[in-house]
Order: sequence, then structure tokens, then C-alpha cells
Amino acid sequence: MSTLLIKNGRLIDPSRNIDTRQDLLIVGGRIADENTSAANIEIDESIDASGLIVCPGLIDCHVGFREPGCEEDETIETGAAAALAGGFTTVAALPDTFPVVDSRASAEFVVRQSERAARCRVVPLGAVTKAHQGEELAEIGQLIEGGAVGFSDGKRPISNPEIMRRALQYTSMWDRAILNHAQVPELVHGGTMHEGFQSTVLGLRGMPAAAEEIMVRRDIALAETTGGRVHLMSISSRRSVEEIRQALSRNIKVSADVSPHHLLLTDECMADYNTNFKVDPPIRTEEHRQALIEGLKDDTISCIASDHQPLSGEKKSLEIDHAPFGIAGLETLLPLCVKALIETQHLTWSQLIKKLTVGPATLLSLDSGTLRPEVVADVTIIDPDASWSIETDQFQSKSQNNPFDGLTVTGRVKFTIVDGEIRFRQDELS
Repeated sequence: MSTLLIKNGRLIDPSRNIDTRQDLLIVGGRIADENTSAANIEIDESIDASGLIVCPGLIDCHVGFREPGCEEDETIETGAAAALAGGFTTVAALPDTFPVVDSRASAEFVVRQSERAARCRVVPLGAVTKAHQGEELAEIGQLIEGGAVGFSDGKRPISNPEIMRRALQYTSMWDRAILNHAQVPELVHGGTMHEGFQSTVLGLRGMPAAAEEIMVRRDIALAETTGGRVHLMSISSRRSVEEIRQALSRNIKVSADVSPHHLLLTDECMADYNTNFKVDPPIRTEEHRQALIEGLKDDTISCIASDHQPLSGEKKSLEIDHAPFGIAGLETLLPLCVKALIETQHLTWSQLIKKLTVGPATLLSLDSGTLRPEVVADVTIIDPDASWSIETDQFQSKSQNNPFDGLTVTGRVKFTIVDGEIRFRQDELS
């Protein structure tokens, strides 16, 4: 059995409330028992992690990988390579491909492509409704048998409340969550950015915060009625945070995630009509940004997700009214979170890592996000002090639609380990 010793690192494992200087031994692709001495084992490879953070492999609970159907934007292989560069050992792929992942065969395709790529783990999210039409439930049981770890209609909100109610009832039989894009479609149709002062000044059609808040309230009410699990993806509104906080106090099965760009930016970023800032939900005002940070601090928001939406340069180069929404965010999530949350002392490293490991692992019912002995060794090693410049032309992703090109940031992934095997070394890219 192969052995890997990670020495002298700062071991942070939020699943066990550990933050200490400690070696980590991996034997046969699993975390060794803490009583196992490296002195008695032949070590095949070792990493000196002095000055580095050693933590469970990061997990992203929803990413868009475009395969099949839009391979010019991203494939499972290139997306998995980008995930490794960002420190992610597991990502959950949204089902909004062409065709939609709404059958057992299509879910198994994602699993097989992930295995062929042999990079990070790519697990499928199954469609809630057939072909994402919002009219008829997909084959939930068959999708689970095919490997689906949760359910979503991607960026299409599940707008029919009766469909959502039945979906929550059905998925609760397997204790699986529904990840919904909380938005009333009719209120945002044709919109480009947050509706407010800036949209008026720029002459762009707005997307009101109420469109999200109404859907959040509905989903919470249906989760309370059915006992099902609902997860609200990439929330962006102050009142959404307040509604989720109140629901959690009533023990309703609701959770939420937020994306880094909503923690760093306000709608003033749209002043130059740069389509790389065009995201859905839109970037809102300072009031909303501060509320999202408070939601992370008090655990109202349990996960941080990249909301990785890769798009080719040709698509993003259209006029702002016609360009599609989205940021390719897997490779910049960690340093952006450092800038928004660590440097400002809103979160500690342990708290941040919890949002990227324990939170998504719990959401997706994964036996990962931990360095507990005997579990599969998925590990991320981070240099918390590394200063570097984001260069989108160096992305592992097939797409470069990211507005942070040229930004100097701190915090960089040095190694990503999957199944006890080093799958990414930052030095090899330099």
C-alpha cells in the first residue's frame, strides 16, 4: 500500500474541532489512525507542510460543467482540473446540460466521465423535473441509483409550487435535498443587474431583490409543510438571510450558500458594462453584502459555493443585455474568500474551511469533508500567506470569464490530494 506523510502542517479539521500542529499520515488512500507511527512504516512520499494549512478536501455543492451539450465552455475533464487547482476534491455538477441529467443513464454518464478524467470527484445532481420543464417530476429513485446526491433544476427556478411540494415530499423518502435557484422568473425577465439606483443611472433593466425573497419564503413554507430538505443556492438578499435565520430557529430543514463575488462586490461594479460582472442572482448593494457576511458569521449560511458558470469568450463578448450570466469561479474561490472574510477578520480559517467542507458534505450526505481516521484521504494543502496575481489566461478551466483578472490576492492552494494521491501541485504550473 502506498504511503504519504504530510509533516509539520497546521492541521485544521472543523468536523472534529481540530486546529493544531500535527503530522498527517495516509496509508492505502485512507487517513491513518492517529496511533499509527510513521516511524514504523516505509514512507513512499512526504510533503513538508511547514507554514501551510492542511485541511479536508474542499467541496463545491453546485458547479456547471456543460458536458454534454456545451463542451466549448467546459467539459467534465477540464472542469475537474479547474476544481483541483482551486483545492476542491469533490464537486456536484448541476444537471442543466443538453440533454438534462434527468435519467439514471445520464447520471451514470457524469460518474463515468469523472472516473475517466481521474482528477477530482464529480458527483451528479439530478434534475427535479423532466427536461427542466417544471411540469413533471423526473425519475427521482432512478437518479439516486445512478449516483445523484441531490436534486436541482439548475438556474431554472422551480416556479410551480405544487411541483415543488411534491418534489420535497418525494425526495424526503431518501433524505435528499433540493437545491433551488430562488427567484420568481416573471420578476426578473429581461433583467441585467440589481434593480436600484445604479440600474437606473446605467439605463439597465433591473432584477429586484423581491424576486428572490418571495421564492425564499415560499420554499421555506413548503419545507415546513412537507418536512423535506430545501437548499437555496447563491442567495444575495438581506431579507433572504433574515427569513432563513428565522426558519432555522423553527427547526425547518432549510440551508443556503453564498458565492464569493456577492461577498466582495456591490452593484457599482457594473458601471463599465463589463459582462464578466453579470451574474444571476445579480450583485447587489452594500446593505445586502454586509447581511450575507453576517449570515456566514452566525451560521445562517452553511456553505460557500463558487457558482462556477464557465462561458466561452464569444458568448461573454456580446452586448451586456444579451451576454449570458456567469463567472468561472472555481480557481479563485479560496483567495477571494480570504480577501472578503479572513483579511477583514469576519471569519477564522477554521470557520471558513467549515463552510467549504462540513457544510456541503452535510448538504449532499457525503462521507467526506473530514480527516477522521479510516476515511478516504481527500486533503487540501493551502499556503495562507502566498501573494499572487489572478491570471485568467492561466486557468485550468476551458473558460476565462472572471472579472478578477489581474487582482493581487493572498492564499493559494499548493497541493490537492484525492484518494491519497497527489492530483495537483501548484509548483508544476509555475
